[in-house]
Amino acid sequence: MNAPQALTQLEIDLRVFDLYDEYCHGGIDRRTFLARSAAVTVGGLAMAQALLPDYAAAQTISFTDARIKARYVSYPSPGGNGENMRGYLVQPAGQGSFPAVLVIHENRGLNPYIEDVARRLAVEGFLALAPDGLSSLGGYPGNDDDGRAMQAKLDQQKLRTDMLNGARFVKAHALSSGRLAVTGFCWGGGTTNWLATVMGADMQAGAPYYGAAAETASVPKIKAPLLIHYADKDERINAMRPAFEAALQDAGVPFEAHVYAGTQHGFHNDSTPRHDEAAAKLSWERTLGFFRQRLT
Repeated sequence: MNAPQALTQLEIDLRVFDLYDEYCHGGIDRRTFLARSAAVTVGGLAMAQALLPDYAAAQTISFTDARIKARYVSYPSPGGNGENMRGYLVQPAGQGSFPAVLVIHENRGLNPYIEDVARRLAVEGFLALAPDGLSSLGGYPGNDDDGRAMQAKLDQQKLRTDMLNGARFVKAHALSSGRLAVTGFCWGGGTTNWLATVMGADMQAGAPYYGAAAETASVPKIKAPLLIHYADKDERINAMRPAFEAALQDAGVPFEAHVYAGTQHGFHNDSTPRHDEAAAKLSWERTLGFFRQRLT
């Protein structure tokens, strides 16, 4: 007997996508997400279940790939949630130095998707560090539900400081060229924008994906050019766009903003049907080209 085909994005009711977005951002728990999805449409429960991540199926670069060297490292994090942070450091095979990139996870810790993103960067010639913001609580627990609950319990300003310390660590690493870019997704996208305000000229480029805008009053502190990726159907984040871009223009910050037609929040994440292959590919090509231009 053949296995059932996975549902595609076009087969999932938009109301279920909306519920999933609420679930991902902590507005409802998993049980409520599944129950409400089942109630809004015939087949809603199957649609909801299809949206839950399948990380094994989404891996694109093996951790044993001969083109890279990957390991977990510990770095000090003064002012953070713990004395030390754990991170996933991936370098290209061969001798450095390499331009550095900080990869910031979503609101659920260092899951396998984010580790894969770090490996993708290393294959392209970058030294990538993906911190685990849940380090002080024992690290990513192996599933997103518990990870999301754990991250919500942390002091959020200290969690940002943990990412700032990660940026400083990878920028100063012995394998680093000393030039730094930052990318992040969802919560990590917002934190990318925040880091641009606090790091100033110490950050050479930022590529946030569907992240919350930086505070308008802090935008003039940004010195790094930004490549901003938006999902089309992402009301919460897109509502912040006009004020953010106006502030960037007023401050003379170089930026490009791209909206990917028909996409959902999380379109780069290839572990669920929210993934849009064409948009993810195009946005990633743009990100890599932008980083090469700014770091090398």
